[in-house]
Amino acid sequence: MTSMLIKLIKSCLTHPCVRGVDIDSSEAAALRLRIIKEKVFLRRLYEEFYKMIIRALPADRTEPFLEIGSGGGFLKEYLPNLITSEILKISSVDAVLDATHIPFKENALGGIAMVNVFHHIPHTDSFFRQASFCVRERGVIVMIEPWITSWSEIIYRHLHHEPFDKNIEKWDLPKGGPLSHANSALPWIVFERDRAIFEEKYPDWEIRKISLHTPFCYLLSGGVSMRSLMPGFLFPLCRGLEMIMQKRISSWAMFALIVLERRK
Repeated sequence: MTSMLIKLIKSCLTHPCVRGVDIDSSEAAALRLRIIKEKVFLRRLYEEFYKMIIRALPADRTEPFLEIGSGGGFLKEYLPNLITSEILKISSVDAVLDATHIPFKENALGGIAMVNVFHHIPHTDSFFRQASFCVRERGVIVMIEPWITSWSEIIYRHLHHEPFDKNIEKWDLPKGGPLSHANSALPWIVFERDRAIFEEKYPDWEIRKISLHTPFCYLLSGGVSMRSLMPGFLFPLCRGLEMIMQKRISSWAMFALIVLERRK
C-alpha cells in the first residue's frame, strides 16, 4: 500500500516536460537547462549553489577551471574562464568529455567543479587519477552532492528517481546509461563511510571541507524532474528559514559542499 502511494505521489508530481523523455539522451540534457531557467525557485537555488562553489575556489582564478556535467547549469555566468563540458553532445557546452577521461595537459587546470555529478561517475578511481594529473598543486575539486542524513535518506530512498544504495562495498557503479547509472549515496560512502580508504588511496587529495546544507529547498523546488512546490517569489523566505534550520539541526541536510585540495 505504501509503495503504491509513493508511486502515485511521484506520478502526480512529475514535471510534464520530462514525461517520456529518455534520461540518457541529448534531448534530456538540453531540457534540464530549460527547466532550471524556467523554474524560478530552482534557478534561485542553483544561484546559491554557484555562490558556494565560487567561494571555495582559489583566490587566483586566472587559470581555466573545468566543470563536468554542465548540461543543465549556468555556472559560466559566474566564472567566465570556466570550460563547460558534458558527456553528451549538446550545443550549450564547450567540450564533450567523460569524467574518467579528461583530455587536459598536466597541471593545466586550477580546479574542477561539479553539481550533482560525482554520484554518476562510474569509476571514481579513473576520475581521481585524471584529476591528479591535470589539476595543479593547490588546485581544488569542488562539488555539491547528495548527502545521507536521517532526513535525506527518506527522500532519496523513496521519492528520488535515482538509485540509492548505501551498503555497496565497491565504489564503481553498475553498467548503465551515461546519466541513468547513479547512486545518490556514493558521495557519503566515499567521503564519510570510507574516508580512511579514500585518504589512503589518494594521498594527493586532502578533504578540506564537507559542509552540509539545504534541508528542504531543493525538495520544494521539485528539482529538474518534479513540479515546483513553491512559487519563485517565496524563495528568499524559504531559504532564510532553511539557513536558520541548518544552523540548529545539521542532520536535516540533503546536500554537502565537498572541497578537495591537491597537495604539493
